[in-house]
Amino acid sequence: MSIRAYRVLLLCTLVCAGCGKKEKTTSELLTDLKGGEERDRLIAVRTVPNGEPAQVVPALIEALKDKENDVRLSAAIKLGVIGEPARDALPALEGALKDRDARVREAAGKAMSRIDPVKYPTPPKAAAKGR
Repeated sequence: MSIRAYRVLLLCTLVCAGCGKKEKTTSELLTDLKGGEERDRLIAVRTVPNGEPAQVVPALIEALKDKENDVRLSAAIKLGVIGEPARDALPALEGALKDRDARVREAAGKAMSRIDPVKYPTPPKAAAKGR
């Protein structure tokens, strides 16, 4: 199976995982984000509301340290989507520029340019090898 097909299948699985279930509250999602199952953390980081940065940003900063690449990647992307209200995440995103996964490094740079476009008008260059 190609990587693209795998990603499409994963996305469909994540979307269908919530079919027929009530929507989780922000508190429930934040609890899942700290949980043991990668699937739960990944769904939580991708579905936590953007409009509650005071609650969400600290959890996303912690998610940038997750052992799973996709959770760290999704946390960086979500912080970029939140934008300026995620300013407290800039030091953690700077650290993520050295992540072992190139996708995480790229997402961290883009997030920084969305959070503070004056200081980071273009995404900062990530370390080539991340280590």
